[in-house]
Amino acid sequence: MPLRSVDPNHPALLDDATLLGQCDLRFQRRGGPGGQHRNKTSSGVFLHHEPTDITAEATERRSQADNRSVALSRLRFRLAMELRGASIWDAQPTGMAKELRATYRGHPLKFRDSHPYRPAVMSLLIDDLHAAGGQPSAVSKEWSVSTTSIVNLLKSHPPAITLINSIRAYHGRPPLR
Repeated sequence: MPLRSVDPNHPALLDDATLLGQCDLRFQRRGGPGGQHRNKTSSGVFLHHEPTDITAEATERRSQADNRSVALSRLRFRLAMELRGASIWDAQPTGMAKELRATYRGHPLKFRDSHPYRPAVMSLLIDDLHAAGGQPSAVSKEWSVSTTSIVNLLKSHPPAITLINSIRAYHGRPPLR
């Protein structure tokens, strides 16, 4: 299944400062619910990741700082869904990928929605699932976690389970439920 790939490091694994350095950051006034003074300041945040041309925005909060962190999180998830990096079978992981794989190998993959490493770990799992033809059983052996743990993490972000099911369909496998 053809997807855009990145080398050597996936942008979802970058720290906040480095990722923001690769982005065009724009602020904008936006209208919306919440009273007559809602978004009278430029609190809407738009992030455009220039190397990949992927964009995320957040305008629902009154605080520019809150919207910036929400937009950054959304950008990380979009990068995790739309770009593929090297899987564990393609190359030895290095840097942040190696650290995250070591940290979460053998541990239940349960993250709260706002966990800072959730998009990065999901990106690594999807890279491995893409290389394995969408088979969680093959990936679960490498991560030393249950197949259910992987599927539940994917289900926690609907675009992730949709992507994996499209990869599975490409390889003639039934969708995950």
